[in-house]
Amino acid sequence: MPHDPSPPPTSAPEASPVPSPTPRPVDSDGTTGPGMLRLATASLAGTAIEFYDFFVYGTAAALVLGPLFFPSFSPLAGTLAAFGTFGVGFLARPLGSAVFGHIGDRYGRRPVLLASLLLTGLATVAVGCVPSYGSIGTAAPVLLLLLRFLQGLGLGGEWGGAVLLTAEHAPEHRRGLWSSFPQMGPAVGFLLANGLMLGLSASLTDAQFTAWGWRVPFWAAGVLALAGLWLRRSVEETPQFRALAATDRRAEAPLAEVFRGHWRLLLLTGGALAVGYAVFYAVTTWSLAYATEHLAVSRTAMLACIMAAVAIKGMATPLIAALGDRYGRRPLCLIGCAICAVWMFPLVALLRTADPLLMTVGFVGALLGMVTMFAVVAAYLPELYAPRIRCTGAAVGYNLGGVLGGALTPIVATALADGSGPPWGVALYLTGISLVSLVCFALLPETGPAAVHKRVAAGRATETGAAEAAAPV
Repeated sequence: MPHDPSPPPTSAPEASPVPSPTPRPVDSDGTTGPGMLRLATASLAGTAIEFYDFFVYGTAAALVLGPLFFPSFSPLAGTLAAFGTFGVGFLARPLGSAVFGHIGDRYGRRPVLLASLLLTGLATVAVGCVPSYGSIGTAAPVLLLLLRFLQGLGLGGEWGGAVLLTAEHAPEHRRGLWSSFPQMGPAVGFLLANGLMLGLSASLTDAQFTAWGWRVPFWAAGVLALAGLWLRRSVEETPQFRALAATDRRAEAPLAEVFRGHWRLLLLTGGALAVGYAVFYAVTTWSLAYATEHLAVSRTAMLACIMAAVAIKGMATPLIAALGDRYGRRPLCLIGCAICAVWMFPLVALLRTADPLLMTVGFVGALLGMVTMFAVVAAYLPELYAPRIRCTGAAVGYNLGGVLGGALTPIVATALADGSGPPWGVALYLTGISLVSLVCFALLPETGPAAVHKRVAAGRATETGAAEAAAPV
């Protein structure tokens, strides 16, 4: 196995700054590479489409999948079962990141972008074609479970490929900003998915929406997947991978190398990112089910409130990412965790009012705390790993956070909120996750440009001092 020049982290993981191994031509806008705006746009479009596929399932799970696929269950049990199939997608994501991460570290980032988009798109279209329990019995939820697993598998590979496309092409001083483009994809995908659901919900009767209307967004995924493949057809391989391939320094078994030498870093990143997933899905999935079932808020009103909050989150992403380039990645992550920790009880209180304006305020506060972290992690996670294992390490860590925070939150929150009183247990649960993530971020190193330059300068000063001490008098 080729030797990795970057030593594995021991007591504290060392950041691996993203190098620029070969000089590249400068574009007219001052960036390096083959047009950062074109690359970033292709990356954003792909993640938006993939997350559209993933989110449209979450909305359907909150609204209609329980009665259609688990009709013998009570309303609460049916919702829990629907969220259980929702959670399977998160369980599949680390596996997808390991499979596609291996491809990305061995054969290039570009193949990951195409294969993951195709897999997720096909699985999503197929969900829209699955007959209900009334037509084929238990085969219906089984098929739903399988297709949700395939969705998660594809999305697990998408994030690593899309983020590295921008992070490894971007100039160092703007890496956070350019890497935030794929992080805007989830907001765009969510707005597409829920905008279509909102339009159908408002224009169809309940009977029509339940009979066939909810399937339309799944069928639309096929058109979006073709558009994404067309946008990504001419994407170039990243310079870091080309340098690895040219010198034959690619990892033979990236996942084994990550587990063997970077297991602590993997656990810390998974724990650190758990709060972002937990807060996002508490707002976008659990609150939708809770308000429509317990507070008698209309489906249309809830979708509109959540979409407004997600739109603000998406617009804030590049602005916060630019701050990460200036002030560092970890400080913003710590601030985001702190915001989430203090906002969860106000979030539940505002949700309980059932007032659209107040609920939107609660959602905006929670998602701004979440995005203060997630705007910078697309630059942060790749910088923590050496290029030879970066696609696997960054993607597995990111999607491990999804299992810890995203898969369980709608299920746990739904169970904790059962009853007539305010669901303060949900607020306590989310606050606890926020504090755990805060500790994990505190144990991670800073990787921003200023911190890297400071470490390099300190190393050079140490080498100079040692050379002077060894010189003859």
